[in-house]
Amino acid sequence: MKIQINYKILGVITSIFLLGSCANKQQEEEGMPFYNSAEFTPEWISADSPNYDKIHTIPEFSFTNQEGEPVTEKTVEGKIYVANFMFTSCGSICPKMTDNMKILQDKFANDAEMLLLSHSVTPEKDTVEVLKNYAKEKGCISGKWHLLTGDKNAIYTIAKREYFAGDSIGYYGKLNDFLHTENFILVDGKRRIRGVYNGTLPIEMDRIIEDIITLKKEKLQKKPL
Repeated sequence: MKIQINYKILGVITSIFLLGSCANKQQEEEGMPFYNSAEFTPEWISADSPNYDKIHTIPEFSFTNQEGEPVTEKTVEGKIYVANFMFTSCGSICPKMTDNMKILQDKFANDAEMLLLSHSVTPEKDTVEVLKNYAKEKGCISGKWHLLTGDKNAIYTIAKREYFAGDSIGYYGKLNDFLHTENFILVDGKRRIRGVYNGTLPIEMDRIIEDIITLKKEKLQKKPL
């Protein structure tokens, strides 16, 4: 049998592999990148750069979790966390995202420095009681995985303007457009975005886990003696 090689396709595959290798090498040499815009363009910014103090930071916030407890920026202070946006009655991407959040929860169940924040995009329906029942059904660990409800405008504002959460990368629509995104957002201990992932794919959880471990090492390296 004669095998024909499509050199154009082979070239594209090779280019993708090389770009991925270069990105991984840069991350190994310079650490995790920062993300400062809805396009999620990675930026490697050193601590001595004049732009270091201008890195995008998630602002103050205040929501309520499934236990009826307030969750604010103080809750995540100094901690690494993964944020996403969902609603309990969703029958499409949300169950997949919840299953994948459970993977992260189980991996870091005993790690007090890592949290999960799932914001409801239908807070008028997802009351504390509804979220409490959902948490029991999905096996959420109280204090580790916060299912959040609160003022809808506040949730949509922080989602679209601060986490850059939209239906696709680079676009997050108008503030009142319904929010239905598969993005998982990785945030460091200073509330800076360090990664974005497809929350419906289990394989992406492997990548988040690797990046969380990298951030933990970064934190240790910068810890004062």
